[in-house]
Amino acid sequence: MAINLKSQQEIDCMRTAGQLAAEVLDVVTPFVVPGASTEELDKICFKHITEVQKAVPANVGYRGYEKTICASVNQVICHGIPSPNKILKDGDIINIDVTVLKDGWHGDTSKMFLVGKTQPHNERLVKVTQECLYKAIEVVRPGARLGDIGAVIQQHAEQNHYSVVEDYCGHGIGKVYHDEPQVLHYGKFGTGLELKAGMCFTIEPMINQGKKHTKLLSDGWTVETKDGRNSAQWEHTIAVTEQGFEVLTQRSEENFA
Repeated sequence: MAINLKSQQEIDCMRTAGQLAAEVLDVVTPFVVPGASTEELDKICFKHITEVQKAVPANVGYRGYEKTICASVNQVICHGIPSPNKILKDGDIINIDVTVLKDGWHGDTSKMFLVGKTQPHNERLVKVTQECLYKAIEVVRPGARLGDIGAVIQQHAEQNHYSVVEDYCGHGIGKVYHDEPQVLHYGKFGTGLELKAGMCFTIEPMINQGKKHTKLLSDGWTVETKDGRNSAQWEHTIAVTEQGFEVLTQRSEENFA
């Protein structure tokens, strides 16, 4: 597998794209409320990327996908298609996933939102899934293994009685949207590809309240839990540095060392 190591200058370009993607999530946050449609949220993100950031929404036209964001509500694991008919209601949980293309470089990130007053068991799922992401990021450094990332996610999820989706994974990223390596969210410590400075990839664990099994809907995009229980996902784009890692899509409320 050929891994494209990025120079510092290239990582700087990716940071620019990553920060634009993070900004989109900040911009859309006030609008994620009961009564909003996922189509409305998509239009807000499209307008901000194209008119304010003067950038490109990378999802539009990607393999036939027509929308700017993926909006995955409740039992939808990933790739939920925004729709004027999908109205958020009190108690929903939603993942908004956005990728911004700026000067040829991709920034890919997603965030979970609690809509209105959320049940404690759903809040807990969202919190533990974010912890899975953060714990995985902390193991990134030269000399670590891809299996370490998957193992720490799987360990934390299963300790909290959740399951890890195995059918979808993180990916290398740069000028190519989905590149090598594949970043699995389960695995064994000390196995897999050795991380090297200059690698850039996403970590995006999908964690289910019930079983790990998935089903793809007839639209060819939307992936749901097979048992109908809820799922959560968080995503960041990461660069491996000589010292450890950099979160290229870090948001304003986050503070990585």
